[in-house]
Amino acid sequence: MKTVLHKAETRGHADHGWLNTHHTFSFAGYHNPERMHFGVLRVLNDDVVAPSRGFATHPHENMEIISIPLEGDLEHKDSMGNVAVIKEGDVQVMSAGSGIFHSEKNKNSDKPVKFLQIWMFPNKKNVEPRYDQISLKPGSQNEWQQVLSPNQDDEGVWAHQNAWFHIATLTEGTEDSYSIKNKGNGVYAFMLEGEATIEGQELSERDGLGIWEVDKIKIEANSKTRILLMDVPMN
Repeated sequence: MKTVLHKAETRGHADHGWLNTHHTFSFAGYHNPERMHFGVLRVLNDDVVAPSRGFATHPHENMEIISIPLEGDLEHKDSMGNVAVIKEGDVQVMSAGSGIFHSEKNKNSDKPVKFLQIWMFPNKKNVEPRYDQISLKPGSQNEWQQVLSPNQDDEGVWAHQNAWFHIATLTEGTEDSYSIKNKGNGVYAFMLEGEATIEGQELSERDGLGIWEVDKIKIEANSKTRILLMDVPMN
């Protein structure tokens, strides 16, 4: 088993006034040659956008882009004609493929929106761009909800990559395990809230732990905690 630990306070950080963001991996003005990606996981940004502000229309291509709101409402518009609002409990995926333009804006004028912006390299290039979103089951505890997979017919959204994302809220003292879905994949665990011990490593809010060359990982909740697991190819 191999691991890499990214403590919350070691992430890249930028405060643009309207955007306060932390970067787990190199992004924009933050460049760390030791933090370029984890397997196909290229970007993990923890964004806070001020009321009524947002990202102006900009292009993407050949990237799987996943947005997970943690608080507030995020409005999405794109060149395919999609207009949607995602909120806490939703998950959005956009396959940029051969090329797409989109914008993202805080829908509210009185409170910030907080969301994770995640990019993965795809396993197919120049696919037809597409958009999708889902709402998670509310209130569930001690259950791993699948929010992304490679399969259109599975639970959650799907992406052009052999990746599976799961989210769980675990009550204090819960001991659980997660089995990696695909041989050669690793898991990047990101702490949304609370404290947990994963494979002997104590983690707190916004810490990240990458684990690979293993079939299963052990997780113990040291408080009420919420965790995002990203099961991704390492090559």
